[in-house]
Amino acid sequence: MEVFGQCGDITAIRKSKKNFCHIRFAEEPTVDKALFLSGYRIRLGSSTDKKDTGRLHVDFAQARDDLYEWECRQRMLAREERHRRKMEEDRLRPPSPPPIVHYSEHECSQLGDKIKDDGKFPDAVRVLLTWLERGEVNRRNANNFYSMIQSSNSHIRRLIGEKSQHEKEMEEAKDKFKTALAGIVAQFEQIVSVFQAASKQKAWDHFSKAQRKNLDMWRKQAEEIRNMHNEQLMGIRREEEMEMSDDDMEDVPDSKDSEDSGVSQAEALKEENDSLRCQLDAYRNEVELLKQEQGKNQPVRSEEDSTHSQQLSFLQQALQGMQKQLLKMRDELKQREVELEKTLQDKQQLKSQVQNLKEGLQKLQSTHTMKVSVIDGTFHPAGFHQSQHSTFT
Repeated sequence: MEVFGQCGDITAIRKSKKNFCHIRFAEEPTVDKALFLSGYRIRLGSSTDKKDTGRLHVDFAQARDDLYEWECRQRMLAREERHRRKMEEDRLRPPSPPPIVHYSEHECSQLGDKIKDDGKFPDAVRVLLTWLERGEVNRRNANNFYSMIQSSNSHIRRLIGEKSQHEKEMEEAKDKFKTALAGIVAQFEQIVSVFQAASKQKAWDHFSKAQRKNLDMWRKQAEEIRNMHNEQLMGIRREEEMEMSDDDMEDVPDSKDSEDSGVSQAEALKEENDSLRCQLDAYRNEVELLKQEQGKNQPVRSEEDSTHSQQLSFLQQALQGMQKQLLKMRDELKQREVELEKTLQDKQQLKSQVQNLKEGLQKLQSTHTMKVSVIDGTFHPAGFHQSQHSTFT
């Protein structure tokens, strides 16, 4: 107690007959202090012995109570760590999407309005896809599903237009970047020219050695950056030239087959127009039949009334959509016909130009043959006199 009591509070001492004992401290840091006493010499046994007859040896001793407390503390720390990780994962986890409602007439009418809205279209299409995968389609609601699928198909042109608009914006951004890069390269050229002018002997001799060293280093750095930006700008121009050459290569066969492609597109538009007209007639017949059935047999159940009215509304919407498509197809057909007429006129002009070129070529050949015959015949007096002169000499 006199020796180890100075290290801290002692809770228990258990002695043994084999010259050792177990000391239990109240706090863990006191154990580390007691370990420093290992190796000291003290008086052991009777008071008549010398002071340095005994030697202390202090070491750790594993107690079951300490081990149990340590394990409990470790398990508690592990539970706290797991709880902290779970809370962090729950905080970072994205919210789960709302559940998809089941099919009903009310939900179907609301979904039809949402599909027509550009902002709500993605969520509405996901609901429609879930209904189709669940097998909610039957004979009673087949027309409703058809009208919703048709409304989904009408967004294709909008998406194509958005894509072309984004491509146009990308091209404009490329042009802006190219012009800005050209301006930056021009400014780099001016800076390099300033350094080159300063490197000439008229100005170079007036600078000190340290200033010359800095100027030389700055000039090299400016030239490296200038060359790097020049290479980047030349790379952009080379890519544009390659794209232009590819477009020219593609335009050559297109110019040859422009007439055939215009005719085939016009025929395809006519066929599509005819099919749309047939579908429109079929829808009209269905609407008339439903009206006749409603006029002859008065419905008894309110559910059948609601289903027939909804079918009529969906069919009317489908008819309106088909009429709009027909009008668009007619406009496109007129445009194609105008383009076809233009191509035919261009072809006739090209044929006339080719014929004129052939006639001019034939005239040139005929005049060339006449010159050759005149030179070889007797109608060349200068040559005749020269030959006579040569024979007389």
